[in-house]
Amino acid sequence: MGKKRKPVGEIKRKKRLDNQPVNTVYSVHTEMSDTTKTTLTPVAQKFILHWGEMGTRWGINRTVAQVHALLFLSPRPVPADEIATTLSVARSNVSTSLRELQGWGIVRVVHVLGDRRDHFESIKDVWEIFRIVSEERKRREIDPTLRVLAECVQELKTARPDDAYTRERLESMLEFLTTMTGLFDEVLRMPVGALKGVSKLRGKVITLLGKKAANG
Repeated sequence: MGKKRKPVGEIKRKKRLDNQPVNTVYSVHTEMSDTTKTTLTPVAQKFILHWGEMGTRWGINRTVAQVHALLFLSPRPVPADEIATTLSVARSNVSTSLRELQGWGIVRVVHVLGDRRDHFESIKDVWEIFRIVSEERKRREIDPTLRVLAECVQELKTARPDDAYTRERLESMLEFLTTMTGLFDEVLRMPVGALKGVSKLRGKVITLLGKKAANG
């Protein structure tokens, strides 16, 4: 009997794996394809790549950050298939990224007359983006921590004397986070115009508070 032949599909898969460059997966996330280079200016490419890189450092998926950067720079709403082509990423990854950005509240769906596809646009006001992202991160990260700290402190009120030091440390952290969260909420509730005005008084406010403390 002759040697048993492998299914054609297996041979093709093995050939693709054997011939695949080592840096293929890495380059998808860090470089722009030829198609992208013809649709984006060099400055836009640079910003989108950097935003994607910074996204990973902030705990955000690289593609999510790149999709947001592209929409932020786009002067018009963009459909998902065009986003996928421009960034050279899978359509499924774009869909997942758009859902996450909509969950954050910084990207929304819009409809274009004569086109049945959903188009997407980013909020353009950087102050509003800051406010929305800050509120969402507080809700996801700070609020749960405050709840757990409060529960721990409450439980330690009836704990053994040996836990006195632990209670002292957790009460100190709870007090700090509660104070800073309250201040943070006050800032976020300011209208954008007022927030811009306060930001211009940075040094003056610190100097004024310093004088009051000295005269106090």
